[in-house]
Amino acid sequence: MTQILQSIDKTRLEINASLKRKSELGQFFTSSNISQFMASLFSKEKMKCPKILDPGAGIGSLTSAVLVRLIEENLSNKATVNLFEIDELLEPRIYNTLSLFEEKINLDSKIIIDDFIEWAVANIIEENSLFDHHRNRYTHVILNPPYKKFKSDSRYRRILRSVGIETGNLYSAFLALSILLTDNGGEIVAIVPRSFCNGPYFRNFRELLLEKTSIKHMHLFESRNKAFRDDEVLQENVILMLERNGKQKDVTISISTDDTFSDYTEYIYPFEKIVQPNDIEKFIHINTSNEETIIEKFPSVCYSLQELNIEVSTGPVVDFRVKENLRQMPEEGTVPLFYPNHFISTKVEYPKEMKKPNAIVRNERVEKWLYPIGNYVVVKRFSSKEEKRRIVAGILTQDSVDYPVVGFENGLNVLHFKKHGISTEIAYGLYAYLSTTQVDNYFRIFNGHTQVNATDLRTMKFPSTNKLEQLGRWLILNTDKLKQEDIDDKLEELLKIE
Repeated sequence: MTQILQSIDKTRLEINASLKRKSELGQFFTSSNISQFMASLFSKEKMKCPKILDPGAGIGSLTSAVLVRLIEENLSNKATVNLFEIDELLEPRIYNTLSLFEEKINLDSKIIIDDFIEWAVANIIEENSLFDHHRNRYTHVILNPPYKKFKSDSRYRRILRSVGIETGNLYSAFLALSILLTDNGGEIVAIVPRSFCNGPYFRNFRELLLEKTSIKHMHLFESRNKAFRDDEVLQENVILMLERNGKQKDVTISISTDDTFSDYTEYIYPFEKIVQPNDIEKFIHINTSNEETIIEKFPSVCYSLQELNIEVSTGPVVDFRVKENLRQMPEEGTVPLFYPNHFISTKVEYPKEMKKPNAIVRNERVEKWLYPIGNYVVVKRFSSKEEKRRIVAGILTQDSVDYPVVGFENGLNVLHFKKHGISTEIAYGLYAYLSTTQVDNYFRIFNGHTQVNATDLRTMKFPSTNKLEQLGRWLILNTDKLKQEDIDDKLEELLKIE
């Protein structure tokens, strides 16, 4: 059996080196190590005569791993398998893969060269019209779906909507359809980007996943680029094991550095730590250590920005839409346009020699996007993959520049009060809080990519106004001589005093 998987892995590497359509189709083939791990997550007692679905089969690596397990562990002497693949060039490769199992297991296999989304939607609609709603469902689904966005006005968006799925990415569409095609008690194992865990774009998908399935197991790779190292994929991936209409119990969270699983570690968490009971956004938290988060350690960190009377908005100036109003340096009739590069810790560097413009002409068209000068906290929307911190904050004070109004570019999130500044102490306190290691670690539990959305900040928990003011006053007096550990220690000190 090991030789079979090694042979398939060799084929995968050959195709990786030669196939040019992978990025076009969003394809990234699964290594034998990951395939075997994924197959191992299926419940042993449910694998008698399985009916298996493999959407986006590639060369059949995932199906092979399941078949190998059935044979090696004597779980079943027969299986039904449907493998979907949109790329007709891979059809002979899948046949070659399945031929390796001849005379080893009684296999009823079907290779379907078709668009899985279109096929699945048609079958779900047909099933809904039948008296026997479970006729075409599967007991096991294993998938590594394609990773690619599609537009809101695309055919995919329209047909997915017809079966109650709202999403704009192939991977979440594949997984949502797979859930709907799984029989009650059936199991789904998928490797997908972690980006669905938070943010407004995946909220409907999270609601479907949590309504239709129970989460049994989640596995993370500590290194961002090791799950698909041969494809140079820098996406943070998670392996999910779900049960259709299963009773939600505690969740196993496991982690390894890479796909060798040599340092595999796992923990058990109650579900309410994975999805917080009162979270209307249904963010999915994946804690990869047994250490308490700042929220668990200090129950007083329980306030939302809304409860603190603070709003957060995405910077309203989209520079390429107002090119004619941009100026490289300030001149008469302009006001500052702030980009993430202008903010260095608590300092504002303005104007600054950089590729981006420093100013925008103040006129009727842009007036609605400008903020009166005041105290604002800003958070970068996009951090680079190499950046140590996920949350990178800055602060603009009413003394930073001598202008009546300013603009914030779309790459920033802005914390404000009704589009006006906030008090100096609160501004510095919020900046300090967002800049702590404890908060950055907490944020990573539900944010698996380098984007920080306004919704993420609205969902986060903060200390009380009083604690933020104390933290802010301390920071104002000590700004020039602080190290990271000083801010971290001061936050803990203040929170311990109830």
